[in-house]
Amino acid sequence: MEVTFEILTILFFVAGLAGFIDAMAGGGGLLTLPALLAVGVPPTQALATNKLQGTFGSFSATLYFVRRGIVSLKEMRLAIACTFVGSAIGAKLVQYIDAGVLTSLIPLLLLGISLYFLFAPQVDEERGTPKLSESMFAFTVGTGVGFYDGFFGPGTGSIFTICFVAIAQLSIINATAKTKVLNFTSNIAALLFFIFAGLPVWELGLVMAIGGFIGARFGAKVVISKGKKFIRPLVVVMSMIMAIKLLLQQHPEWLAFL
Repeated sequence: MEVTFEILTILFFVAGLAGFIDAMAGGGGLLTLPALLAVGVPPTQALATNKLQGTFGSFSATLYFVRRGIVSLKEMRLAIACTFVGSAIGAKLVQYIDAGVLTSLIPLLLLGISLYFLFAPQVDEERGTPKLSESMFAFTVGTGVGFYDGFFGPGTGSIFTICFVAIAQLSIINATAKTKVLNFTSNIAALLFFIFAGLPVWELGLVMAIGGFIGARFGAKVVISKGKKFIRPLVVVMSMIMAIKLLLQQHPEWLAFL
């Protein structure tokens, strides 16, 4: 494919918007991955390039939350380690295993996430005793969702957020902040394997990374200042959009009825 200034400009702004959305509710890949495919990047390289740019965006949001004391990396070290290992395993196995099973299950999971956030009571502060210990949460959620992100990916941020809210009993703002830490961890683990395979298109990925970094910084600021107002509806909307998009990809014949 020929890389032009117009393509770079479009991808820069798409990544900026995606970084902004992703910092608050996840789902930024719903914008960036189709954009890469639309400009002619082959699917495998598009996936790797998307991880490259997404890593910068999640790093930007993570850095913002850490510097402001919303999250402590020391307290999350076990969850970070488990997420890294899970994502690395997923990124390795995806080269050998058909992702069809996960592809069919994830829309249902995303719809479940949407319905939970839509009907669950409002959460302003931590609600009490977590349903799992920190170590068990790290081993199960960290490893499991990390594996999913390395193996497949869509909706990872939303899944982490719902787990922090429903299982760890965190407020929506703290859940979103911790989600960004683990999302960055899973991104960087998967990216390393893609780099070893020589898959990312660096010119596109780095331009998008700049846009994503800037967008994620603004998104992180909105989480802290107006998080309770915006995060909840964004999680619902992005989860439903991703679920519908994946279902239509699996069942294109449904488009005839729309």
